[in-house]
Amino acid sequence: MSNLIRRETGHAVAVQEQVGQYLTFLVGTESFAVSILDVKEIIEIANVTRVPLTPDYIHGVINLRGSVVPVIDLSARLSRHCSEVSKRSCIVLVAVETSEGSQLIGMLVDEVREILEIPPANIQPAPDFGTDIRTDFIQAMARVDDVFIILLAISRVLSLDELSLLTDLAQSQEHLIVNSD
Repeated sequence: MSNLIRRETGHAVAVQEQVGQYLTFLVGTESFAVSILDVKEIIEIANVTRVPLTPDYIHGVINLRGSVVPVIDLSARLSRHCSEVSKRSCIVLVAVETSEGSQLIGMLVDEVREILEIPPANIQPAPDFGTDIRTDFIQAMARVDDVFIILLAISRVLSLDELSLLTDLAQSQEHLIVNSD
C-alpha cells in the first residue's frame, strides 16, 4: 500500500513538473504534444533515404547538415498505419538520451499545429485505458478547450532496444557516407 502511495505521489510530482510550453501536432486526426524543451528543430520533409530490413516505423534517414538522422514514422510507431506524406507533413527533431549519449531523432508527423502554454490544472495523469495506444508512451493528458491532447513521453516513445537499433543504423549510414566520399 505504501508503495502505491509513493508511486502516486511521484506521479503527482511529475504532473506538476509539466508546466510549460508544448509543441502540438497531428498524427492522423489525433492531437499530440511534446515539451518544447525536447524539440530541437522542425524541418520539411526532403530526401528521406529508406533503409532496407528495418521495422515499418523507421521511415528512413536524412542528411542533416552532414549528420545522418533516423526518422521514425510516429503513426506507425503508435501502432497505426504508415503515414502518407503530404504538404503539411513535417519532421520534428528531438534529442533522446541513451546510454551512449544524446541521440537526435526525427519524428514524421502529419501536421505541426502550434505552441501552447497549458496550465497545470488542465493536465491530468495518463489514463490506464481508453486510448488505442500503449499508455507508457503517454506522459499525461492535457485538456485545451474541449479537446484532449496526448502529451508524449518522448524518452519512452522508443524503447532502449529500439534506440540501440537507431544508433546502429545512424552509425552504419555515416560509415557508408564516409566511404562514398
